[in-house]
Amino acid sequence: MATRRETDLIGERDIPADALSGIHTARARENFPLAGRPVHPELVRAYAAVKIAAARTNHRLGFLTDEVAEAILRAAREIEDGTLLSEIDVDALQGGAGTSLNMNVNEVIANRAEELLGGRRGQHARVHPNDQVNLNQSTNDTFPTALKIAAIRLLHRLEKAIADLQVAFQEKERTWSGVVKIARTELQDACPIAYGAVFSAWAEALSRDRWRVFKCEERLRVVNLGGTAVGTAIAAPRDYVFMVTEVLREVTGLGLARADNLVDATQNADAFVEVSGILKANAVNLFKISSDLRLLSSGPQAGFGEIRLPAVQAGSSIMPGKVNPVIPEAVGQAAMRVMGNDQMVTLAAQNGQLELNAFLPLLADALLDSISLLEAAATIFRTRCVEGLSVDEAACRRQVGESRAVVTALLPRLGYETATEVATAARDSGRSVIEIVLDRKLIEPAELDRLLSANAMTALGTK
Repeated sequence: MATRRETDLIGERDIPADALSGIHTARARENFPLAGRPVHPELVRAYAAVKIAAARTNHRLGFLTDEVAEAILRAAREIEDGTLLSEIDVDALQGGAGTSLNMNVNEVIANRAEELLGGRRGQHARVHPNDQVNLNQSTNDTFPTALKIAAIRLLHRLEKAIADLQVAFQEKERTWSGVVKIARTELQDACPIAYGAVFSAWAEALSRDRWRVFKCEERLRVVNLGGTAVGTAIAAPRDYVFMVTEVLREVTGLGLARADNLVDATQNADAFVEVSGILKANAVNLFKISSDLRLLSSGPQAGFGEIRLPAVQAGSSIMPGKVNPVIPEAVGQAAMRVMGNDQMVTLAAQNGQLELNAFLPLLADALLDSISLLEAAATIFRTRCVEGLSVDEAACRRQVGESRAVVTALLPRLGYETATEVATAARDSGRSVIEIVLDRKLIEPAELDRLLSANAMTALGTK
């Protein structure tokens, strides 16, 4: 295999002649065989957007020629559009606060740009990874900026996925609003409730999640691009510092702003912790809702059996006919992973020291993984479970008729003592509360039907 020789601070080594990446990427591959996967693709695309903004700014200020700037921009766009995405392959977990990712991007852009200008990969006669592609930049301002862009873009997708799931539950609320069931507190029969109210509670929790996720962009829109190494903009011209974030807004279409205190924005990662906490809240709601559906669909003959979930695959390799609630189970596992990721984000953020946080690669991996997981979980939950579920009206009627808890709905008419007597009689005789109330003529049949109707179960208070 043909090779080329490259040199860095550590020494020399041979690189495949046709490789777009170079010596820094090669060392990173050797040094960090950890996660076994590259960084999140959205982070790579965001990094390319940062390089595009930097190149445009450097060109406008006269630091790059027309030809070199255009070659860099074209190469960066090929990363952004996915053409060269696979060339950015350093491990997701890496030492150096993300320098390996930055240099992987720099080398691929530089070699591709050199090639576009008629040179050879690795030659760096006109486009050098550091001198041109990384001009007026540092890993320490480009990595956090790219991470915020990636997170915002993914959060936009997550917000839509949550909204779609919310709508699916609202549609079920309208469809099943007339069905009365037995509510349960502490897993014991409590009182009647309309299924519309049950679905509405799940939809409302998701509505809060949607709003929280929407507001996350405000936490992430302030970036430290232009701060270079520690937020003092060392080695970068003042004109560049004040222009580059404006250009980045043009490139991304996002409402980004340069941090007033670039030193703070370079060393502190608390904004990511805040966003991760919001993601964890969404995970908690998804887990609770998916757990509720597993319980309500349990059985179906020997469990609650009130809800029928879509059958999406056979449930057992040994028990014929068994179908499991695999979609709610998968959603629950995704939610658990997000909760674990939140702890990693917390630990990574708190362990930054002095002017830089060296653990941003871990933080980025955990945070972006959480957003992507939640989007995927909300989508499969909606399309493969919620949209196709139905309520077993017969099972609900049977349980309402058999449960002594129905007496709670009759409390305003019977009073506590009489209601307790009726419940006790039902328990001792094995008869239903409804039968005893009608036999004793405690409530007229029409009035009893009204008290146990879906409308009564969703009204705020009694008349």
